[in-house]
Amino acid sequence: MVDARQVAYLQALGVDVYVPRGAPPLQAEVVVAAAPTPSPLVVARADEAAPHPDIAANLGWDELRAAVAGCQLCDLHATRTQTVFGVGHRQARWMFIGEAPGAEEDRQGEPFVGRAGQLLTSMIRALGLRREDVFIANVLKCRPPDNRDPKPSEAASCRGYLERQVALVNPTLVIAVGRIAAQNLLATETPIAKLRGKVHSFGAQAWPVVVTYHPAYLLRSPGEKRKSWQDLLYARQLFGRLEQESAGGSRA
Repeated sequence: MVDARQVAYLQALGVDVYVPRGAPPLQAEVVVAAAPTPSPLVVARADEAAPHPDIAANLGWDELRAAVAGCQLCDLHATRTQTVFGVGHRQARWMFIGEAPGAEEDRQGEPFVGRAGQLLTSMIRALGLRREDVFIANVLKCRPPDNRDPKPSEAASCRGYLERQVALVNPTLVIAVGRIAAQNLLATETPIAKLRGKVHSFGAQAWPVVVTYHPAYLLRSPGEKRKSWQDLLYARQLFGRLEQESAGGSRA
């Protein structure tokens, strides 16, 4: 059962919603293609990324934010309006990681704003979560000029910051949003279609990662929204199992 608000979010994702005749809105049932059952948790490990400066390993939240704000490790500092650190719950169980700030993010200093950000918020709420319940960050903390793809050296310069963010949040599950984010996080050139539906890992603690499409891509290709919803269903099932395993381990 889902409420009327969640039905609206699912409709924004292009997911068909069936409301029985005569039933009040709060009794709406969601009919979607079955999500793939998460396979046994065999993590697909990526090769290690290129070495990056270990500049953030022991920083707390305030020190890390200050380090990002003053960073000049790559040339992007010369063209940014401001850095885009990340936003959300600092002890979130879910963490969403995108590619890089765009023009509006660079102006506001917050990731995933504008139309793509609204769709990401709908994706989060379709999971039964609020945007403030999760933590949202990007691979890059500065906007690349003309929204070009991040250079490998730029991603390597920011990786220490990102790894520290993930370590501080310590999420149960990371969602890599879009091809560029997924390939950078997992140090791979594998197409996103082949990365979906599997459990990967990121960082020294091998945080579980699931890959889905970027909201901006979904806005350009609305026919792919159903696939993204299937990714979220897969992630939700996996998350539940990971939480159960963690609880079981804590009782041992």
